[in-house]
Amino acid sequence: MKRATGLSLLVAVFFGSSACGPSDPAPAPSGGSTPPKVEAPTTTPPAPAPTPAPVEPEPADVSTATWECLPGSAEAGAGPYATLCESCHGPGGNGEGPAAAGLNPKPARHIDGSYMNELSTEHIRTVIRDGGPAVGKSPLMTPWGGALTDAQLDDVVAYVRSLAQPPYACP
Repeated sequence: MKRATGLSLLVAVFFGSSACGPSDPAPAPSGGSTPPKVEAPTTTPPAPAPTPAPVEPEPADVSTATWECLPGSAEAGAGPYATLCESCHGPGGNGEGPAAAGLNPKPARHIDGSYMNELSTEHIRTVIRDGGPAVGKSPLMTPWGGALTDAQLDDVVAYVRSLAQPPYACP
């Protein structure tokens, strides 16, 4: 029985290896030369030019911004504005202060002269002193009348006027 098992194993190995086929690759077909490979062009179209970021206008130099029609000083109003207003209205009045992200509606952009220059000085003063609801605006606009003296209020109004681009012109 041992002999039959050994012989069976030898036959299985022989026929098993020949059944797998040749190990050499098939020869190339005859009948002429193989055409050369044509590669596609490797040039890519140029990328479109990046869209430039909008440029915020520079605010007026508040150290020289004065208006005969305004009693306050823009230079003196810069400090209270930074303390009370910038968290919502942003540095320089761009409307993008850190608290603006959570507000709806968004705070006014004091740099937008096409909007701000149409508002009366009394309107701006009322919004700052009495808050947004006093002029039909957002109740999220805090009234600062209790935190500012009349002179400081005039200064903040002058500073807000100094931010507008195009610049505010007295009527």
